[in-house]
Order: sequence, then C-alpha cells, then structure tokens
Amino acid sequence: MDFYDLMQNHAAVFLLMLTRVTGIFILSPFFGSLNVPQTIRVGAAVAFSFAIFPVVDGLGAVAAPGSVLGFAAAVVRELFVGWLIGFVAYVSFAAINMAGKLMDMQVGFSIVNVMDPTSGQQIPLIGSFLYNLGLIVFVVTNGHHVLISALVESFRSVPLLAMNPDLSLVEIVARFTVGIFVTGAQIAIPVTFAVLMTNVGLGILARTMPQLNIFVVGVPMHIIVGLGVLSIVIPFYVLFLDVVFNAMYGNITIALRALR
Repeated sequence: MDFYDLMQNHAAVFLLMLTRVTGIFILSPFFGSLNVPQTIRVGAAVAFSFAIFPVVDGLGAVAAPGSVLGFAAAVVRELFVGWLIGFVAYVSFAAINMAGKLMDMQVGFSIVNVMDPTSGQQIPLIGSFLYNLGLIVFVVTNGHHVLISALVESFRSVPLLAMNPDLSLVEIVARFTVGIFVTGAQIAIPVTFAVLMTNVGLGILARTMPQLNIFVVGVPMHIIVGLGVLSIVIPFYVLFLDVVFNAMYGNITIALRALR
C-alpha cells in the first residue's frame, strides 16, 4: 500500500489528530505566541501531524463517526484535549504575569505598560521582564520539547474518540486557575514585603520629621528598593521557575487522566 492509499484510508484519523495538535498552538506558551505568524503555526501543526501520524495510526483502528454532526462533535472533543494541554502550560506563565503586575503596583510602575508581542496585550514593565525571562528559561530547559512529548503521549493516555471526562475535570481546571493567584503571590512576596517595610519606615519618618515631604521621597524610594530587591532575588526566581515548570508537567498528566 503506497502513501496515497494510506492517507485515503486513514484520512479521518489524520484530521482528528491534526485537530488535537492544533489545540496546543492556540494557547500554549512558545507555540501559541501571537508574534509567530499564523501561517507558520498552521504549517508547524501540519508538520507535527505528519511526523507523528505513523505512531498514532499504529495505536489501533479508529471508527470515524458516520454523520457530519458526529464528526464535528469529535473534532470539538479532540480540539479540547489539545487546548487543555496548552491551558495547563499557560497557567504557569499567567502566574508569572500576575506576579509582575503585583510588583509593578507596589514599586510604582503600574502606569508604565509595554506591548507584549506574545499575547498582543499591554503588560506592566516588570511583568514583561519576568515573562520574557521565564519564556527563555522554558525554552533553554527544553520545556517546549516536554509539551510535544505530552502531546504525543496524550494519544496513548486518551486515544482518539475515547475522551470520557468526569466531573473532576471542572475541579481540576478551577484548581489550576486558583494556582495562578497563589503562584503569582509567591513570586511577588520578596518585592511586596520590601516595599511594605519601606512604607512602614517612611510612616515612622513622617511622624518624627513632619517637615519632610514623604510623597516626594516615597516614590523614588519605592523604585530603588523594589528594583534592588528584584535584582537580588532574580537567581532565586530562576530556581523557582524550575519548581513551577515541574509542577506544570505534573498537572498536564493529571489533566489527561481526568479525560479518561
């Protein structure tokens, strides 16, 4: 049997597999960045599908739905599987972005926004720095390879047309969403605590020296203290990213189990 006959007989398998692969290019970090042209992302999804098609096709025969509505429902389910993998990966970077917003609010950079090409939105200055640094660490540590491995492994843990989610999936997604705020607060604690102690010191100084204009002194003091503490904790931030990314990989496995 030549390649054309193989594709003709298993076209449904390929299309469903392509749909799941496309889901990860919608929201996941690195693969779903909006600064990557849409044609490149579509081409990469098709290339990945061709690369893993022999592996997925060898896992077993798939009985494609006979009706158009049934096939459309199958497409939606497979797209959801890929989207869920990308969403779990995106949660970690959303927490990093939130930590940057908290730091900017405390330091005084909340009114300074820059355009983030990966999301197409305006984000605070420190948030942009932490996000881009996290993305660099993610790529350097081969996190994008882990996402590809998780996508391929999803065809074994959740075969095509075999998704059967239970009610625990809603709880899992809600827990991952809550983790955005918890992880973001953990990352922002050093700078937030340092600025808080600075405000306490300035309050005491204002009581002892009423003639001193605290508003004039406080703004540059917040910037100096915030950036100083941030420069000190950057090495620890990189180490903390390793913990966050390892938790992300485990969460992907948990989410895929809930789909079975």
